[in-house]
Amino acid sequence: MSPEVWLPLAFILGYLLGSIPFGVVLTTVAGTQDLRSIGSGNIGATNVLRTGRKGLAAATLIGDMLKGTVAVMIAGYFGGADAAMLGALGAFLGHLFPVWLKFNGGKGVATYIGVLIGLFWPAAVMFCLIWLATAVTTRYSSLSALVAAFVTPLFLWWFGHPALASLFVGLTLLLFWKHSENIKRLQSGTEGRIGAK
Repeated sequence: MSPEVWLPLAFILGYLLGSIPFGVVLTTVAGTQDLRSIGSGNIGATNVLRTGRKGLAAATLIGDMLKGTVAVMIAGYFGGADAAMLGALGAFLGHLFPVWLKFNGGKGVATYIGVLIGLFWPAAVMFCLIWLATAVTTRYSSLSALVAAFVTPLFLWWFGHPALASLFVGLTLLLFWKHSENIKRLQSGTEGRIGAK
């Protein structure tokens, strides 16, 4: 199969992998309360943590990351760099708008990191370090993700990856949009801090 044929398939594969709602699946299997009925109603690891099950939250984080990484690696193996980027886009959109949950998905931070790992892992390391530094300083998880995501396209451009930088400008804008309520709470001073009761 030619690389050109793999381009649309890469996007579809990425979308289907990204659509796997690990938070919902794992909490359902574990018999906890419906994840969408507690906390923020989000399907990501942060909301899974509100169930009190740290192991499930960690598993959700890893699952949401790896589905992005796997999508990129499979697409890139068969279709090259362009297919890898389409796989990344598909996986990210799949997490945000999963077909299995009526297109109502998560905010995308873990999957954002996961596709970074597959495309250019030093950028994923940078993202995590900035997230950690901001979290330690401010104790805002959402702000930490927003700051790290803002820096990511600049980092990719600086290291000579203009195509990836362009892709992550789009992913970052989507991530900011999905965090619009968090941004409003940050502006009003009502956003919850890490570790707060």
